[in-house]
Amino acid sequence: MSIKGKFIGLGVSVIMGIICILLVDMYSLSQINKLDNAHQFVNELKTEQLNLRKYEKDFITRKDLVYKDQFLKVYKGADKIVKELNKILKEFDISTKDTITFKNILEKYKNLFLNIVKLDTQKGLSSSDGLYDVLRQSVHKVETYAKESNDYKLLALIYDLRKDEKDFMLRLDENYITLFTKKIDTLLKSIENEQMKNYLITYKKDFLAICKIEKLKGLGEETGLLKQLRDTIHMTEKSIKDLDEAVKEKIDNEIDEMEILSIVLTIIIICFMVIVLLILARDILTNLGKFEIGLKKFFDYINRETQTFELLSVKGKDEFAKMAHSINENIKKIDEGIQQDNKAVSDAVDIVEKIKKGHIDIQLTTQANNPQLIQLRDTLNVMLENIKINIDSVSVVLKEYSNYKFVNKVNTKGVEGYMLDFINNVNFLTDEISSLLKKSLLIGVALDKASNNLISNVDTLNISSNEAAASLEETAAALEEITSTIVNNSENVEKMTSFTNELTNSANEGQTLANKTTVAMDEINNQVKSIEEAISVIDQIAFQTNILSLNAAVEAATAGEAGKGFAVVAQEVRNLASRSAQAAKEIKHIVENATIKANEGKSASDEMIKGYIALLKNIENSNEMIQEIANASKEQETGITQINDAITQLDQQTQQNASIATQTEEVAKETDKIAKEIVSDASAKEFLGKDSIKIPNINNSFKENKIKQTVKKEETIKPKKNDVITSKTDDNEWESF
Repeated sequence: MSIKGKFIGLGVSVIMGIICILLVDMYSLSQINKLDNAHQFVNELKTEQLNLRKYEKDFITRKDLVYKDQFLKVYKGADKIVKELNKILKEFDISTKDTITFKNILEKYKNLFLNIVKLDTQKGLSSSDGLYDVLRQSVHKVETYAKESNDYKLLALIYDLRKDEKDFMLRLDENYITLFTKKIDTLLKSIENEQMKNYLITYKKDFLAICKIEKLKGLGEETGLLKQLRDTIHMTEKSIKDLDEAVKEKIDNEIDEMEILSIVLTIIIICFMVIVLLILARDILTNLGKFEIGLKKFFDYINRETQTFELLSVKGKDEFAKMAHSINENIKKIDEGIQQDNKAVSDAVDIVEKIKKGHIDIQLTTQANNPQLIQLRDTLNVMLENIKINIDSVSVVLKEYSNYKFVNKVNTKGVEGYMLDFINNVNFLTDEISSLLKKSLLIGVALDKASNNLISNVDTLNISSNEAAASLEETAAALEEITSTIVNNSENVEKMTSFTNELTNSANEGQTLANKTTVAMDEINNQVKSIEEAISVIDQIAFQTNILSLNAAVEAATAGEAGKGFAVVAQEVRNLASRSAQAAKEIKHIVENATIKANEGKSASDEMIKGYIALLKNIENSNEMIQEIANASKEQETGITQINDAITQLDQQTQQNASIATQTEEVAKETDKIAKEIVSDASAKEFLGKDSIKIPNINNSFKENKIKQTVKKEETIKPKKNDVITSKTDDNEWESF
């Protein structure tokens, strides 16, 4: 028999035993679940009991019939739970005495609660229904009658009764009922009006009706229906507790029986399994020992610990014999694969030796058995191919360098690591060479342009030197004109002195008048301040009069009918005081505007005085300037002599400039020749950025620039005589020159 069949038989036996245990356990669990449901029902009854008390408290506190409906709903649910619980208890022969007791107590509790609801409904769930509404109407009639009769003493007594009524409603203390009864009886004895007496009797009757209901309901939890309600709900606690303990005891017994039965069945099945397993283990261990010896020898061969190996020798028809045959076939295949892999590794070592000597145009073609070695071979071949491609790309660029072509770069796509750094360095070399050539070409172009400018400037310098000589002659003629101009300036200075003296006299007279205006403005300000003080006194009198009229009005109101006429007079006095205050306010506003205008006039006078002072200062400065002009005219005569000497020196320097310009021309031509050679050499090479540089056309055969000595005769410009422009007005203002 095969090991598989043996294990199948063992498994079937074990499964049958486990099924038996499961069936027993399932039956026991079903019984426990039923008892657990009973225990759950008991807990639900506890919860429902608490819900009933909650809705009872909510109704007593909030006086809302919604809580009555909720109470009845919870009661029905509790009654249903009691019925389900009775079924389970009868099934397990557990006494239902506690559940029946609980149900009766719960029904009594419900009836007490409904009686309380009925009393509260009769009393009134709010101030607008029931006895509360009746009481409110009675109180309203009493208060209305007292107010309409203007009997404030009666009204105060009624408010005192309302206070006792409210104290009872809030505190539910019977002492307030006694106090209310005594006060209202006393009041009834003192009232003669029959209608008011009837109102008070009705008020007393309605209040005592509410008090009667409150007493019946209970003024506290220790009296009336409330006490019965508390005692009844507390009676349910013992019955629930006894019921809970009985259910728990039955559950514990069922669990103990199930455990004992499960342990006995488990021991029997385990003993059977141990015997069968010992028999199977003996056969398996024998065959495993043979397997271990054969596999160890083969693994020693694989790990190079021995040079030979033996095939497994397990006899029989079971799974071990089949496994031995399959393993022997695989051992032969593995030995063939190892030999083939060794050959591939040896060829790979030879390839690596050739690569070390510089041969990279080779490939590894030996076929290995191991997939990892095949992957390694393919990866090595791809690596060699990529290295060869990258080196060929670098070689192409370097060959272009020998042809003075620095344009192309090596492509770095897909390249990383050290090879990327190597290619980037080659590309950097291309950029640097291109940059140097670009700079060289730019310098050559700039130098060529500068040399052309230098030649042009030398020509200009020669022309300028000749023109300077002609200008010197014109300057000598202009000096004669300047001399005549100086004489005219001296005559004009004398006229300006006369005009300035007249202007000074006019300015002094204007300053005197401005000072008088300032004094007059100060006097106006003093008078305005006196008016403001008088207005302030009037305003204070009006304010005090207004206060006196208010006091008089208060006194008139206190006096009642006798003071009505006095109140009218006080009102008129207050109106006069208000009008006086308003008039004083308007006068004050007018005076403030007058003050502002006076201050503005004074400011204008002050500014006018400052202007005249500045004008006199300017006249004085003008006199000084005229004197300086006279002195300057004398100095100009001396300066003309010096100018003549300077013209002579300029003539000598002009001759020297012409000589230097000739020498500079030769240097400029040599520089232009060098610049064109630099541009020509750089233009012959190809490099990056060359197209962005504008290269001028260069002709190697240089034409010499001839300096044309031309003297441009310019017409001598005779200076015009400056005419004096005088003002047409006869006032003391400045003349324009």
